[in-house]
Amino acid sequence: MTGPRRIVCLTEETTETLYRIGESDRIVGISAYTKRPPEARKEKPMVSHFIKADIAAIVALEPDLVLGFSDLQAEICAELIKAGIEVYCLNHRSVAEIVEMVRRLGRLVDAGSEATKLAESMENSIAEARHDAASLPVHPRVFFEEWPDPIITGIRWVSELIELAGGQDCFSELQGESLAKNRMITAHDILERKPDLYLGCWCGRAFDPQVVCKRPGFQGQRFTAADRMLELPAEIMLQPGPASILEGLPLLSKLMRDFAHSVTSCNE
Repeated sequence: MTGPRRIVCLTEETTETLYRIGESDRIVGISAYTKRPPEARKEKPMVSHFIKADIAAIVALEPDLVLGFSDLQAEICAELIKAGIEVYCLNHRSVAEIVEMVRRLGRLVDAGSEATKLAESMENSIAEARHDAASLPVHPRVFFEEWPDPIITGIRWVSELIELAGGQDCFSELQGESLAKNRMITAHDILERKPDLYLGCWCGRAFDPQVVCKRPGFQGQRFTAADRMLELPAEIMLQPGPASILEGLPLLSKLMRDFAHSVTSCNE
């Protein structure tokens, strides 16, 4: 084995990637939010949450590399660096950057061949979604809700996945805003954009359509119908890792096809 042998992953997507490319034996610590793959929670100690970490526990694991994500984990990374631990902080925000993250992580652990296979399967999923989207007779306006109070719309890779699948993100102009506070909108904003599909994907909490339907002006809107207001799994959509492309994108493509079929059927 070459490359780092004892890796702590502070977020799920690097854990998922290392498992997918056959390098899970290198992992010695994971995030408590890790759900993919499910065996990771049984096999690896949990030493962090997203913006909090047990620094002492991580140091005790004697990692030769800690993988972090974004400026939101900057303080954790700084503490670990001060403790003498090598840290690599990734910052992938787009679909293309997620694919590149897989390739980069593969190079880090000397598993470039397996990482390339995984990246290529993700690229094939993207190409298939584009092909299917091009044949859709209609492209629904889609609102993606990441949080209900305040209302927060989807982050960049989610917006891109919606559009790859053939939808039109109602708030695509906000996709470049990495901070949730800059993606806050109002119920009135949603009504103005007139979405065809309403996708709920609350981070760390089950989506509740009744909460949405009680907002002023939402009663009787077409997007509040049972077949227009749908929940997506946060562990797939809100993690910038392989599952968002390999599982989340096909799921979105199916939703777009189903919507297009329902509309065209009604017009026949």
